[in-house]
Amino acid sequence: MGIRFSVLASGSTGNAMVVQTEDAAVLIDAGLSAKKVEQLLKERGVDAKELDAILVTHEHSDHIKGLGALSRKYDLPIYANEKTWDELERHVGEIAESNRCVMDTGEIRDFGTLQVQSYGISHDAAEPVGYCFYQGEQKLSLATDLGYMSSRVKEQIRDSDALVLESNHDIEMLRMGKYPWNIKRRIMSDTGHLSNEAAGIGLVDVMTAKTKRVYLAHLSRDHNLMDLARLTVNSMVEDRLEPDDHRAKLMDTYFDRATEWDDLGEE
Repeated sequence: MGIRFSVLASGSTGNAMVVQTEDAAVLIDAGLSAKKVEQLLKERGVDAKELDAILVTHEHSDHIKGLGALSRKYDLPIYANEKTWDELERHVGEIAESNRCVMDTGEIRDFGTLQVQSYGISHDAAEPVGYCFYQGEQKLSLATDLGYMSSRVKEQIRDSDALVLESNHDIEMLRMGKYPWNIKRRIMSDTGHLSNEAAGIGLVDVMTAKTKRVYLAHLSRDHNLMDLARLTVNSMVEDRLEPDDHRAKLMDTYFDRATEWDDLGEE
C-alpha cells in the first residue's frame, strides 16, 4: 500500500480528511463533532486510537470543532503553526503539553514513511496552510480555503497524483444569495474562498500527466451544487487545454459522508 486517503467530510458545515500509509495514519482537520469524526473513520475501517496525529489547516470552526475532544480522548498530538496555536487555545479547551506540537509553515515532518509538508495559503485566518503528502514518487495535495491560487501555491501542489481542491461557490449563486453583502465580499476576496471558475482556471496550471484525480472540495451548501461545480471546472479546463492534453478525472466530495478510499498506487 502506498498513500491512500478519504475525504471524510467537506464543506461549510465541517471538514476532515484521513491519509494513511502502511505504517502511518493522520487526520487533517476535525471540523465535525468528535463522535461524527469517529463514525466516519470507522466507516473507512480506521480506529481513531490508531491515528498518529491531527494536522490543522487553520482555526475556523468548520475545521476544528471536534479537535480538542479527539485529542483528549485518544491522547493525540495536534500539529499547527504558532499563530494558529495562539487562536486554537481559546476554542479547543485544555490540550496536554505533550500533544501541543508546533509545525512551522513550510516545515516537513515524517510520520513513518509518510512525509508531510505544510505551505502557506491566502485566507482570513491567523496563518492558514495547506498540506502535501509524499511517499516515494507519490504525492497528494490538499488545497482548500484559498482566497486565490497564488503562483507559490501552484508551484507547491503541481504534479500531484491526486489533488483535493476547493471549488467553493458559483459566483452568480453567491451574488444572488441571501448572505449580506459584507459576507459575500469576504467570500469573493483574496482571503476568502475559491470559486468554481477560479478552481478550473488554476487547475490547468497545476495538472500534469501524473495527475489522476481531482476532488472538488469545500462546496458551499447555499451557493453551489456538485454537478454545477464539476461542469464549471470542466468547462474552464476544456477551454484552456489542447485536445491531446492530459485531463484528470474530477471527483465528488460530500458534506455528510466520506469518499471511498483512493489509493495512489492504483490506476
